[in-house]
Amino acid sequence: MITLQRPGALTALPPLSLYVHLPWCLKKCPYCDFNSHEPALGATSASPTQGVVFGLTPPGAEPPAKAPAASRLTAEVQSRYLDALCADLESALPQIWGRRVHTIFIGGGTPSLFSPESIDRLLADIRARLPLEPGCEITLEANPGTFERDRFKAFRQAGVTRLSIGVQSFDDTKLKALGRVHDRAQALAAVEEAQRCFDTFNLDLMYALPGQTMAELQADLDQALAFEPPHLSLYHLTMEPNTVFGSRPPADLPDDDTAFDMLDLLTAGTTAAGLQRYEVSAYARPGHHCEHNLNYWQFGDYLGIGAGAHSKISFPDRIVRQVRWREPNTYMDKAMQGQATSNENEVGLSARPFEFMMNALRLKDGFELQRFAERTGLTLASIQKPLAEAEAKGLLQRDLARAWPTDKGFDFLSDLQALFLNE
Repeated sequence: MITLQRPGALTALPPLSLYVHLPWCLKKCPYCDFNSHEPALGATSASPTQGVVFGLTPPGAEPPAKAPAASRLTAEVQSRYLDALCADLESALPQIWGRRVHTIFIGGGTPSLFSPESIDRLLADIRARLPLEPGCEITLEANPGTFERDRFKAFRQAGVTRLSIGVQSFDDTKLKALGRVHDRAQALAAVEEAQRCFDTFNLDLMYALPGQTMAELQADLDQALAFEPPHLSLYHLTMEPNTVFGSRPPADLPDDDTAFDMLDLLTAGTTAAGLQRYEVSAYARPGHHCEHNLNYWQFGDYLGIGAGAHSKISFPDRIVRQVRWREPNTYMDKAMQGQATSNENEVGLSARPFEFMMNALRLKDGFELQRFAERTGLTLASIQKPLAEAEAKGLLQRDLARAWPTDKGFDFLSDLQALFLNE
């Protein structure tokens, strides 16, 4: 008897990651389009900065120069949110029964606003409900503006194995232009502490900043490389819709040609320092690739919990995407009712090639052709035409086992990915 496999059915499920979103920031940056929120009045604890939230200072009081990070969210707010995350995770468990978690990423917002005790509780709650792979990578995003001595060490003791620090620049003028709440001195202190406490950590830097010259970018890169970071993420400042910069862009942004020259400078400098560019924006030393992001780029699965978090979950007969409620208070209320998911949709067969390529073509090494079939449930015949077109345009190369973007394909990545749209 011959059993016919349903078109799009998966013969094996991909690796599973967990993403946890902690949505609060000290201050919303003008370029940021992530789901981040400044603490509401009353969300700060009684401390030397009592009654002060960014932009809100009691009459006659002097604003604090640097309020301690721990004073920004009360223990009550943190506890309520952790309760919601736990309820969210428990409601989602039936979708992922029996699957081990390979990586955890705690992103934001600014997760380092949460106390080390809260992060310890979060990870304990996760371990009590999910089986983790041995050596599971656990990343926490941190802002130098939340830095306090021994805080990063306490995150390490709580179980975080990898820290990602949003430095963006070491230049005070550029940090001010970006609306960052930290300065150069805090950035240096934070990276030094991360270097002491973590075997692997990431630094985020941005380029093509307002008024930035090649010499200033070189100085930023030199300072970053002086710490010998295991991983660097280098991002072009972009004007995203629904942001302050999106509606009122800075007047002195470098032009496109200068931005390309800046990227060339960064690529050459990181290569000379022993970091390999393995993804469009990611550079790492051997053994220090971000496993969590690699799972995204290889079209793996991820369960997202927390306000506004996204999920991609595969089943033998379908692939679904989910989104959690975006506003933190709404999310907490809904999660406690077992209704954390605001919407869910199935990824149709026609959408899968583009969704796969949106991720896989970001990787320098591209993807295994067989992995496309395994992760999408489609045959390679379904993408032969766009593969051939991309190859003819010099955007992609391939052999019998793999396909990967050329240097030109990296430079014109959106054009390459668009070839796989099924219109």
